[in-house]
Amino acid sequence: MTSKIINMAEQIKDEQDRLLESMFASGPIADDGFSAQIVHRVRRRMWLRRITLPAATVVGLLVSFKPLTQLVTAMAGLAQLLPLDKVGGSAEIVLQQLPMLVLGGMLLGACMLGLRIIED
Repeated sequence: MTSKIINMAEQIKDEQDRLLESMFASGPIADDGFSAQIVHRVRRRMWLRRITLPAATVVGLLVSFKPLTQLVTAMAGLAQLLPLDKVGGSAEIVLQQLPMLVLGGMLLGACMLGLRIIED
């Protein structure tokens, strides 16, 4: 069963509609592989853009890993010098685990970035 709207649209075709149909019904124009070359270049540039930013991020993380760990341990050492109030020692436990918490956060961020890269 066909729709009445489609049948009516086919019956109301004017000269411009028929001209457009004849233009799109014609075969492709021979271009001696020019279109294939352009598509290849565009795809190559697209992959290059997709790979460049994650590669630069990984290199930056590798370069900055040691200084970041030194910074975290230095901040943990400075945090231990802070006077603790009479809370009961729970703040002391958090301060002792601060380097591990920060490194865990960095690992979580790296995993999220990796998932985002894989998603693209």
